[in-house]
Amino acid sequence: MTEEILALDNIRIADRAVSRDEAIREAGGILVAAGAVDAAYLDSMLEREGSVSTYMGNYLAIPHGTNEGKGAIKRSALSFVRYPEAVDWNGNEVRFVVGIAGIENEHLEILSKIAIVFSDEDEVRKLLDADTEEAIAALLAEVNA
Repeated sequence: MTEEILALDNIRIADRAVSRDEAIREAGGILVAAGAVDAAYLDSMLEREGSVSTYMGNYLAIPHGTNEGKGAIKRSALSFVRYPEAVDWNGNEVRFVVGIAGIENEHLEILSKIAIVFSDEDEVRKLLDADTEEAIAALLAEVNA
């Protein structure tokens, strides 16, 4: 992985909670705007969520495309959106939506780095309390390592 996986421009602190599908569209839209995926990847992300929930626990969901949607990925990247109130994710509370696009098997390495951060409740609390996108980027710096 040569490019930054989670660029500062791909991090958002939302001002209001939205629906699950709107959150998926927002996370996917950031990936499109970053040039990491084609717009078709958004449909693939929504399709995946329709068959398997991407809720991971600790207020985290990681929406991503189906295997068929991999052709829409141009490069590996993440988007990160934190919501001020919980998004209802099939009955689970989600405050963090991390959109992921991975070339070949890079998504597995990226997922493992995200999982390490979110398995630590103190780190989750720091992410909830962070005031700026820059502070969030600093807390997630390991993802780009």
